[in-house]
Amino acid sequence: MDEAGDALEPRELRAWTAFLAAGHLVDHEVERQLKHDGGLSHAEFEVLVRLRTAADRRLRMSDLAREVMVSKSRLTYQVTQLERAGLVERTGCAADRRSVWAELTDEGAAALDRVRPGHRRVVREALIDVLTPDEIDLLGDALGRVADRLRDR
Repeated sequence: MDEAGDALEPRELRAWTAFLAAGHLVDHEVERQLKHDGGLSHAEFEVLVRLRTAADRRLRMSDLAREVMVSKSRLTYQVTQLERAGLVERTGCAADRRSVWAELTDEGAAALDRVRPGHRRVVREALIDVLTPDEIDLLGDALGRVADRLRDR
C-alpha cells in the first residue's frame, strides 16, 4: 500500500482535526460578525474585498471566480445577491463580448467599510492574539504551501 493511503499517525490526525475545528469555528465567528454588522455572508465579503483591491474596483467574472476560489456558478449566485443589494454592478466587456465585469459600487465600498473593523477584530481575537509572532509566521508559511500545492493541481 502506498503511504498516502495509510492511516494517519496520531500527530497527523491531531493536526488535521485541529485544522478542521479551528477553520470551522473561525469561519463561524467571521460569518456571524459579517451578518450582524452588514448583512453579508463571508463569501460575499470576499467578493467585495477582491473588487475593492482590483484596478478600477472591477474584475472579469472569470478572474473573480479564480480569486475567491469558487465555481463560476457559485460566484454568479453571490454576485447576483450583491447586485440586488446595490453593492456590485455587472457590465459587459467591450473588448470581449463573452466576458462580464463585476464592479464594486460606492454602496459596496461603504458596506465593506462598515464591516471591516469588526472583521479585523474577530480575526485578531479568534486567531492572531492566540498565536506568538513565530507561530503566525509558521502558520502563514505552512498553509501557504498547502494552498500553492492545491492551486497547482
